Amino acid sequence: MKKSFLSCLFVAIVFALSLCLSPIQAQAKPVTLTYSNFFPPTHIQSKLAAEWCKEVEKRTNGQVKVQYFPGQTLTKAKQNYDGVVQGMSDIGFCLFAYTRGRFPVMEVVDLPLGYPSGVVATKVANDVYNKFDPEELKDTEVMYLHAHGPGLLFTRKKPVKTMADLKGVKIRSHGTSAKVVKALGGTPVAMPMPELYQALQKGVVDGGLYPLEVNKGWKMAEVVDYCTLDLPIAYTSTFYVVMNKDKWNSLPKDVQATIQQINKEWIAKHGKAWDESDAAGKAFLLEKGGKIIPLSPEEGAKWKKTVTPVIGEYAAAVEKKGLPGKELVTFTESTLKKYTD
Repeated sequence: MKKSFLSCLFVAIVFALSLCLSPIQAQAKPVTLTYSNFFPPTHIQSKLAAEWCKEVEKRTNGQVKVQYFPGQTLTKAKQNYDGVVQGMSDIGFCLFAYTRGRFPVMEVVDLPLGYPSGVVATKVANDVYNKFDPEELKDTEVMYLHAHGPGLLFTRKKPVKTMADLKGVKIRSHGTSAKVVKALGGTPVAMPMPELYQALQKGVVDGGLYPLEVNKGWKMAEVVDYCTLDLPIAYTSTFYVVMNKDKWNSLPKDVQATIQQINKEWIAKHGKAWDESDAAGKAFLLEKGGKIIPLSPEEGAKWKKTVTPVIGEYAAAVEKKGLPGKELVTFTESTLKKYTD
């Protein structure tokens, strides 16, 4: 009887100790993730990424901590996605267009369809991803996507009022936007955004295609003189935030659920931030003496007609890869229309 009592008491003590110790042990070993971003730390998109890191730590009660590396300090822009796949970083933030051809499904969003805002472009990007669940992103865990406001033409010294003005002009462009520049008669020059400022200063390029926010976010208004408001063919660039697959799978389910909820909230934050920073970028451009050149309705229609084959070329190229190119284009156009009507 005494032995039985002692055995029960021992079991009770061990159980009580396990209840007390397990939370301590769990808290003693937080998971630390590394996050690589090509944006400089002062950029609003970089600040939002840093806030995401803090929010993850806060809502997981310190179970997950994130070391944030902005400004290409961990991996370069073009290495970002592969860096996540290979474990050079656990999380990466960059854009699909820097690795042209690698993400054929998501490239549909970047076509020159006339995007009016970052909020709309972000909704379209996530709708495309959710609809087609592309195989090209299966080697990572997608946190979320977002996209900037209307990508426009900016030039140094030379104003561009008509398509003829663009002939032979060297324009920094990437991915699909490079094809747009070529179709319009310009000379596309591929380079990451961090290299554009000096390239404009030194005359390596004459201009660039980018959203208004770049004028302040990357200080580009200091080295450009004109903005051609080519809204009929305004493109966007889709940005990704992805996590290493193995690292994601190693996280507890409740932590995953918490992060997924934060991701949903941050989609809207990024879209809104793109539009707010576009307004700030426009103001900064004008403050620096930059001029905005609207296209006449006739010229705008001409530009739109000229770049239409780029959309058809995309669909045909994707179809050759066994992917639904035409369906992708139709869905993206109709989704954009849904959000703009």
